[in-house]
Amino acid sequence: MVTLTDAKARNLKSDGGALPHGGVTGLVLHPSNTKGQGKWVLRYVSPVTGKRRNAGLGSYPMIGIAEAGKSAQAMREQLARGIDPLEVKASEALKPKTPIFQEAAKTLHGELLPSWKNAKHGQQWINTLTEYAFPTLGSLPLDQIHPRHIADALRPIWLEKAETAGRLKQRLHAVMAWGWAHGHCLSNPVDVVNRLLPQQPGKAVRTQHQPAMPWRDIPAFAKRHLPASDHRDVTRAMLEFLILTASRSGEARAMKWSEVDFDRAIWSLPAERMKAKQPHRVPLSHRAIEILKNQQGVHEDLVFPSPRDQVELSDMVLTSFLRRVKAHSDTPGRIATAHGFRSSFRDWCSEQGFPRDLAERALAHAVQNKVEAAYHRTDLLEQRRPMMLAWAEFVCGK
Repeated sequence: MVTLTDAKARNLKSDGGALPHGGVTGLVLHPSNTKGQGKWVLRYVSPVTGKRRNAGLGSYPMIGIAEAGKSAQAMREQLARGIDPLEVKASEALKPKTPIFQEAAKTLHGELLPSWKNAKHGQQWINTLTEYAFPTLGSLPLDQIHPRHIADALRPIWLEKAETAGRLKQRLHAVMAWGWAHGHCLSNPVDVVNRLLPQQPGKAVRTQHQPAMPWRDIPAFAKRHLPASDHRDVTRAMLEFLILTASRSGEARAMKWSEVDFDRAIWSLPAERMKAKQPHRVPLSHRAIEILKNQQGVHEDLVFPSPRDQVELSDMVLTSFLRRVKAHSDTPGRIATAHGFRSSFRDWCSEQGFPRDLAERALAHAVQNKVEAAYHRTDLLEQRRPMMLAWAEFVCGK
């Protein structure tokens, strides 16, 4: 049989009969209502049901003669093996569609979001993937993602931003594990991605301490930029209080009046607000008490609320202030950080000869030795009080 030509197909008329392809048994081109256009159909007897069936292969001229012949030949090979191509097509249509990485990540993010107490962490989780993973992996179906694709997403930050790369890797693993659990892929390519990437520097090498102001310079800094002129200047008041108590930024920003005992001059922080998840008490100096009393009446719950919307201040408020006043540090080219004042306090304690145990407890550092920690049943509050009073006098230049 002679194979159908384009010249003959372009002359196909709506009232004419079907034209056989000629290259594949049962493949014909049925005319449509427009001259030169038609529909490819493969006629065959199903090896499964024994009945005659017609399988559509698309329209001409969109599907050319050669392409139609190639598709029909592949179906004939299936028939020779006892497979009905239309049955295969129907079963594939019933299979769930494999999601692309971006869809899977957003689905998983939505499922995890209610379990996160910190909304900020939930936003950071998806932001990391959006910035570093979606550009290379976002449009790939989960079952087509291989270790090399994961490596391509990690490589640009693997050495230069090792901490961020570590978090990204964890989140990539979570998305692919979700896909594996739902049957969208057969393994987790993140498990072996380290084989395709160079070894990262050790954590000790990567760790960059917070820039701290030299402790001897703090009185001059405090005199020039602190204290606050009135209770509306929350930033200065909170920073001075933070320095006097050697507390963390988050501890001061979320401080509540219910945690303050004015009669005993104690600030008691509950375990859930502490990094080590242990309750912590801070003996308050006279100046610290003065700052707190100046804040009374500003907010019924928070000690240092945002003046504008009366909610907890952002950590960037202190950072912006220190940048604005050009607070120098012991790190060349970098501005001192709020957290760095804890380091300044620790250096001062050592220089003044205060016991290490008192200084570490003032900073609410967890005892690393488990045996030693088991015997620590007191926070040595009153033993710490003279040290904190001496620190406050030093900061205030007395």
